Amino acid sequence: MIETKLPKVGTTIFTVMSQLALEHKAVNLGQGFPDFEPPQPLRDALARAMDEGRNQYAPMHGTAGLREQIALKTERLYGRKVDVDREITVTSGATEALFAAMAAVVRAGDEVIVFDPAYDSYEPAIDLQGARAVHIPLTVPAFSIDWQRVRDAITPKTRMILVNSPHNPSGAVLSAGDLDELAAIVRDTSIVVLSDEVYEHIVYDGAQHQSVLRHPELAERSFVISSFGKTYHCTGWKVGYAITPPALSAEFRKVHQYLTFCTFHPAQVAFAEFMASTPEHYLELPAFYQAKRDRFRALLAPSRFKLLDVPGGYFQLVDYSAIRDEDDVAFSRWLVEQGGVAGIPLTPFYETAPGTRLLRLCFAKSDATMEAGAERLCRL
Repeated sequence: MIETKLPKVGTTIFTVMSQLALEHKAVNLGQGFPDFEPPQPLRDALARAMDEGRNQYAPMHGTAGLREQIALKTERLYGRKVDVDREITVTSGATEALFAAMAAVVRAGDEVIVFDPAYDSYEPAIDLQGARAVHIPLTVPAFSIDWQRVRDAITPKTRMILVNSPHNPSGAVLSAGDLDELAAIVRDTSIVVLSDEVYEHIVYDGAQHQSVLRHPELAERSFVISSFGKTYHCTGWKVGYAITPPALSAEFRKVHQYLTFCTFHPAQVAFAEFMASTPEHYLELPAFYQAKRDRFRALLAPSRFKLLDVPGGYFQLVDYSAIRDEDDVAFSRWLVEQGGVAGIPLTPFYETAPGTRLLRLCFAKSDATMEAGAERLCRL
């Protein structure tokens, strides 16, 4: 009989809720992907790359053209000049990059600090290294980090601190002060930072994304992970990247080389072309999604849900306590079966059930989808 290496892992809540949505013909506001298409010029560039024969293996660390565009963007936005050849690695989605970063530096017996609610791929990747995830809950309702709790959690075994901003599922964002606190904690230690920044371009109300790359001291000891899928509305293409200093990059690439070796070649060519010709796309993304956020909140205003603030990302947390007094997993099932809308409960993002009455809804959707979902939610 096989003894599982991941005894706590079953079918993800995203798969469960999407399947229930199909069964009950519910409006799916659960899984976090757009239901609209990537920009037409980007799709045209992809087809052109395939027609021009870019269908074989890409370079292991990514095509030169794409890495050059990533470097240009990084310097333009965050003021950090990165080495195109030694510090940027294109990966098969951000999830691969997160795993490769952990596998590169985390060893058996190490501890990795994560903040709950935490994205569901983090802990299995830690477990597979023989390490232990140390969970620190974020403070509700702002979902901010209590830095004293972080200091108290540091031990000689702490190898990594994993931060995520803008945060999934809450949309909370780190401030420049948060980065200073983090830098003070890891200073004069061997602790590495893993910064999940896949929603980096989706920050609202005129705020700047506080990337770890803006903070020179942190950037020298961090893996910074980003995602083309979130930025260009093409999550199914599964292309992401990691930026990290040369010494960490060398270790990262050892894992990447034998995990996926390289990433979908035509998409890399297409992204490089589109980034060069249309740099305004990611600059306009905050306004694009802020309009969707505001539209969705206006549609839900007549409902009995309480809407939490959304500083970043494309998820809206709603408090359903005025509708039903039951745990979030039970409420999510009831909502699909009786309300005709699929959302995501927060409990699966926690080590210990938080006891909150919160649900995550995705507004990276067409107006028609948002309107259909909101109409049903306002009936409850």
